[in-house]
Amino acid sequence: MMRDLPRMALLAAPLMAAATLAFGHGDVAPQPVNTEALPDIGEEWLEENPYRDAGEDVWQAAIDIGASGYNQNCARCHGLGAVSGGLAPDLRYLEAEEYGDSWYAERFRTGYTQNGITKMPAFGELLGQKAAWAIRTYIETRPDDLAVTERTDQLKAIRDDLASWADGEGNPAPDVAQAELAALAAEIETLSGAPLADSVAFRAARQIDGSPASFKLAAETLTVGLSAAH
Repeated sequence: MMRDLPRMALLAAPLMAAATLAFGHGDVAPQPVNTEALPDIGEEWLEENPYRDAGEDVWQAAIDIGASGYNQNCARCHGLGAVSGGLAPDLRYLEAEEYGDSWYAERFRTGYTQNGITKMPAFGELLGQKAAWAIRTYIETRPDDLAVTERTDQLKAIRDDLASWADGEGNPAPDVAQAELAALAAEIETLSGAPLADSVAFRAARQIDGSPASFKLAAETLTVGLSAAH
């Protein structure tokens, strides 16, 4: 339990700061999240994220759906990309294990009210459990921004090669680029302790299939991701 205290302190501190502000969230209507692509997990609320170890396809689908759900319902207070500006907990530090899952599920279901002000609405009945865990999967797989920034030069070099190959220039070496991206992805960790970060390097590596179209797509992914990291 002691090892959980530093991270939970990071979550608690912004809540204390937010208590002095009147940035109520209660006037914003929660937006529905389409979770049809995810497997059913029953009506009774779970204590652990069921999509964390459900296989790569389900895991990736949960991230994509969770990203949409987060941006529509959570980013206003918790920040774009789950990077908090200090008014609400930085959820990237919430442990990707049962302890963190339990805390998250309770807050998602019941919301948070202080001194009569709704700081966070109760999303449980409005969005449902599948949306809750999809958003959780997205949050816990956010990469450490510093780790991405430290590898900017390497990622830009790969991006430039991919862009050239997409334009029919140079001698394409997709296997090499993919291997380099995969190696960089393995070095980029999450802040939650989740085993794999959904980083720009990871996404770009998965997009390369040897075709010019895939080179262009991966290059664009790297360009957008590197811009966001800065």
